[in-house]
Amino acid sequence: MIKRVGVHLGTSGGASKAVEKAREIGANTLQIFSSSPRMWRVQKVDLVQAERTRELRAAFDIGPMAIHTSYLVNVCSQTSEVREKSIAGLRGEIERALILGADYLVLHPGSWKGLSRSEGLLLAADSIDRAISDLPWQGTNFNILIENTAGSECSLGGSFEQVAELVDRLKSVAPVGVCLDTCHTHVAGYDIVTPEGYADTMTLIAITFGFDAVRVWHCNDAKAARGSKLDRHQHIGQGSIGFEPFRRLLNDERFADSAFIAETPVDELGDEQQNVRLLKSLVQ
Repeated sequence: MIKRVGVHLGTSGGASKAVEKAREIGANTLQIFSSSPRMWRVQKVDLVQAERTRELRAAFDIGPMAIHTSYLVNVCSQTSEVREKSIAGLRGEIERALILGADYLVLHPGSWKGLSRSEGLLLAADSIDRAISDLPWQGTNFNILIENTAGSECSLGGSFEQVAELVDRLKSVAPVGVCLDTCHTHVAGYDIVTPEGYADTMTLIAITFGFDAVRVWHCNDAKAARGSKLDRHQHIGQGSIGFEPFRRLLNDERFADSAFIAETPVDELGDEQQNVRLLKSLVQ
């Protein structure tokens, strides 16, 4: 089976340009934003671009394609205005993902500041349920992926148990899976660096949402220490995680069907290609 390794890419000039860039740098999977991640106002998807994106992905065998939800979406906000905007924003993300033929929409569960964690969890599940109501994804392979977070105060999804509970609440109403981020996992306090710690972390995955639920790994080294709760991504092998945990992860047969997508910094021209190359070099 071909290992799917890629990177988050910009869409200047249209989503199809990201597919072309993926091929140029040796990636066979990718992630994009469907609109500006820091603005509520969005542009409609150009249908010609959408068709071109589908055609190029098929021609180059690039997939799956993930779309990362806007940073503004907070489905468990204590503020009804923000929550309503988030529901509408999430619905728009799903609609654009379906038009573009994306396989996955990656969602941060949000912040429950001002509420209890259990209240935040209930609000998140209800908001996502409302956002997806009556959308026509039947017959597609589309899935919403709940991403684990770095575990900062009031951030929902900082533990595998929280991710699993949200997935469990949604699985009867939506096609849902999990996206795990190596940096988030590490700084939230899980040990993926030592062989013993990696084994223990895998056991926790098995007893919460399970290996089959993990459709995407965001492969990011970390600038901060394990347990710091600081979400600071670093180039592969240059942070507090190091090369070996990525080698272990990429060759773990329990994730044979997962895509491995870097969200590493772009400090210099060629950084995207370099991180993809490094990840591919670790595949045995």
